Amino acid sequence: MKNKIILSVLILLTLLIITGCNNKTQNTNSNNSDSSTSSSEMKKSSNSIVLYFSATGTTKSIAQRIAKQLNSDIIEIIPKEKYKSEDLNYNDDCRANREQNDSKARPEIENAIDITKYDTIYLGYPIWWGTNPKIILTLLDTYDFTEKTIIPFCTSGSTEITNSVNELRKYNSNLTIKDGRRFSSSDSDEVIKEFIDNNES
Repeated sequence: MKNKIILSVLILLTLLIITGCNNKTQNTNSNNSDSSTSSSEMKKSSNSIVLYFSATGTTKSIAQRIAKQLNSDIIEIIPKEKYKSEDLNYNDDCRANREQNDSKARPEIENAIDITKYDTIYLGYPIWWGTNPKIILTLLDTYDFTEKTIIPFCTSGSTEITNSVNELRKYNSNLTIKDGRRFSSSDSDEVIKEFIDNNES
């Protein structure tokens, strides 16, 4: 009788040990699955970058909000010669007017921009004279955007983005440039989320 009790206890302990090991294995697999999902999501976020040029701060604000929702890197395109308020006085013979009317104008970019590790480029700019500022063409001349997807966005009171996108496509037909979207400073976070969702899906 004593031997039977000892045997029963040993069998019970063995079953408890086996059950415990199985639960540990399942928990480990579950943790690995969560880690894999997290890594995948981070990879998606880190594979996009927001580049933007902003002379007055309006485009900068939209660019920062897009980058925040994307959880992505963001880089400002900084002109070597900064634009002052008199450079943007469109009713006068200002610098911006002269550049936009000069097909060869390519304002220099002050900072180095590394886009090598990104596949998707959110490219932001204000609309000047119905199209993109010439510094955006400097950007395309300076860096290699082949095999990358460019998603333009602009800021403007009323002018749509279509003409500027067509100009960029015409300037370099080898690039993949999506239709993009115009924003105003009053657009909500929901509008920005919709823009991102339409381009990330």
